[in-house]
Amino acid sequence: MVTWQRFLLEAVRRLKPAGRTRGGYPNSGSRLSCGELSAAFPRQDERSDRSEGEASMSAGYSAGQESARQRKLALAHDRAAAEARAAAGRYGAAAVSERRVADGLSRLAGRGYHLLPDRQWPGSRRAQVDLVVVGPGGVFIVDTKWWKDFQVVLGRCFRDQEDVTDDVLRLADLAFGAEAALATVGLAPGEVRPIMVMADRTGIHHSISTVDIVGEGDILRHISRRGTRLTPAQVDAVLAATMLHFPALGSGLQTDSVTAQVPEPVLDSQDFDAPLLDEDEVDSALLEAALAQPIEHWMSFLHPDQAKLVRRSFNGPARIRGSAGTGKTVVGLHRAAYLARSRPGKVLVTTYVRTLPVVLRANFARLAPELVDRVEFSGVHQFARRILDERGIEIRLDPEKAKDAFATAWSTVGRGGPLASLDSNSTYWSEEIEYVIKGRGLSTFDQYAECARPGRRRRLTLDQRREVWRLFVAYTDNLRRLGVADFPDLILFAAASLRKQPLTGYSSVIVEEAQDLSCAMIGMLYSLVGPETDGFTLIGDGQQSIYPGGYTLSEVGLSLQGRGVVMDVNYRNTAQIVDFAQSMVLGDEFTDIEGMQQRADRPTTVTRNGEVPSVVRSTSETIEDETIVSRIRALISRPDVSLGDIGVLTLTTWHVRAVLSALKAARIPTIELEKYDGSFVDAVKVGTVKRAKGLEFKQVLLPRLKSHHLPGAGRHISATQSESTRERAERERRELYVAMTRARDGLWVGVVGTPAPVDRPRPLSR
Repeated sequence: MVTWQRFLLEAVRRLKPAGRTRGGYPNSGSRLSCGELSAAFPRQDERSDRSEGEASMSAGYSAGQESARQRKLALAHDRAAAEARAAAGRYGAAAVSERRVADGLSRLAGRGYHLLPDRQWPGSRRAQVDLVVVGPGGVFIVDTKWWKDFQVVLGRCFRDQEDVTDDVLRLADLAFGAEAALATVGLAPGEVRPIMVMADRTGIHHSISTVDIVGEGDILRHISRRGTRLTPAQVDAVLAATMLHFPALGSGLQTDSVTAQVPEPVLDSQDFDAPLLDEDEVDSALLEAALAQPIEHWMSFLHPDQAKLVRRSFNGPARIRGSAGTGKTVVGLHRAAYLARSRPGKVLVTTYVRTLPVVLRANFARLAPELVDRVEFSGVHQFARRILDERGIEIRLDPEKAKDAFATAWSTVGRGGPLASLDSNSTYWSEEIEYVIKGRGLSTFDQYAECARPGRRRRLTLDQRREVWRLFVAYTDNLRRLGVADFPDLILFAAASLRKQPLTGYSSVIVEEAQDLSCAMIGMLYSLVGPETDGFTLIGDGQQSIYPGGYTLSEVGLSLQGRGVVMDVNYRNTAQIVDFAQSMVLGDEFTDIEGMQQRADRPTTVTRNGEVPSVVRSTSETIEDETIVSRIRALISRPDVSLGDIGVLTLTTWHVRAVLSALKAARIPTIELEKYDGSFVDAVKVGTVKRAKGLEFKQVLLPRLKSHHLPGAGRHISATQSESTRERAERERRELYVAMTRARDGLWVGVVGTPAPVDRPRPLSR
């Protein structure tokens, strides 16, 4: 005998709709036809397992039981019909709103966009995606919701009183999976944008995780604001991959065998068919898209290997290295955005060069404007200064007085002593103190006596190191007497403060040009995140080290076992520029931060070809200035080169001033790299090679060189040449290598003085 309670439970279980799936449509398996409903409760005369006692029941009792069963069945039918009508209303509203959103976005088709409606939800047999939009602005996964009384409170989404945050996060997961699939064609992570659209609403702008929540009246403008991020060829490649990842639905949703009259869905009092944007507003939104400033293609489209590397997870500190032009900085920026999207806490991007973080921040703001508050860009010294200022630790930096303190120490301890007989140039010994002793935070002579000193060619005996230590002590005493500190002190003070009171809030640290930092800097930065997964990423190339001394990661207690990646395809330079620049450092060796003695990394592949670099000799600097002006004027006469595409790089600051003066006299607009913040400016950029690290230009001019600077010249070591002189020469060649590899399309080298024989650069092995 079927009880009333059991009947209702069974009816609810069988008839309760599975609800709207992620794509907004009911599950086809949840519907029950009239025949199926009757079959769920078998007739009395169909039961074959009745006992003899049951069979002997009176006919009247059986008829009454059957009557009760039929009434309950009728009630269940009524309830099922009401449920079906309500569900049909909801899904009807969803269908109408989805169609309206698609109709509104159809205006983008004339701007190179492709609309893919009703696609399969990957990994699900029943759920579907309302709409996928692919175009110059990237990929947009659009999910339309007919949710009344929707609001976002403290990072959670509510529909009436129901918390629907999980629905939003499922859309974020969908986009995350699409990122991985589209990375195979080179689409950068972050270019897949999940959007939840509130139907028949406008003026809504929220973000939950990576999902943007906007009103129906805002969706067109929201997509348009992305501007042009992909070329037509890239759009085609991404479109093909997107259609594979989100296949079209098959035969569609099946209908029940029993049809019913479904009333029109009851919506808001507003006229649902009225467009939320009139024609003028639509045209304005599309014009805004057309005028959006295009960005460099590498910001959104990478080589597939680069796109995969951006998303790669490392279970501890990791390193990305490779020769110039292989895209390390680009990967670093994209990785910063990816980590900021995928984990809580801030991401710190830092480097040695003070001006580079400003440029990186500007590039990042164009790449991922919604994440600018989640990623901090700071020079390592600026970061240390902020830590001390926030903690009330006073330190008085005075570079000029620090120089005086060293000069006094040299005159009393160094000059005329054993160190001067080894190298009379006091700069070598100030570098020893700054980069070797203070760069490691050494506090005792025994520590210095055992220090390996990678990057320093001159070997020092124990007695000679003792003399260096005496010079260091004298210099330290002079700093204290003057009440000032130098830049290494800034790092050491901040590192000591962080050891005493660790800083929280950072989930990841990315170090650009890691080879230029000191051991103490790396240790300070590593203390922010420790060995956490994806917490610490070093990016750099030992061949581009242009500062004295060096360090090994083992000194910091860092191991990269199994977490190192080498990028070996040059995407920036032409093969001719790579050949010329590589010949500058051919045969030179350096000690990498992982402790290995290495020669220069040659890229295995160079993807571009172009003009052979020009070497122009002048008999005076005045004549060379005239040649520089002529070269710039010839370049900007080309349709693909503007003033802002040109960089003039020199080895010294006084050469920078001389070039600026010459260009100003010729009325050519200029901007110093010291003042360049990464924003577009139609002016020639002029600065030292050090300030150009991490940057690139279509055309580079490298003036004020001497004959011995050219590839193949001045490489023979005389018997009287000191090890410190050889070290400086190697460092200068690396600096020139850095300068030359900043050039993307063309390189011009100016030499002042009498000609000298130059060996022809060896061709690049491919």
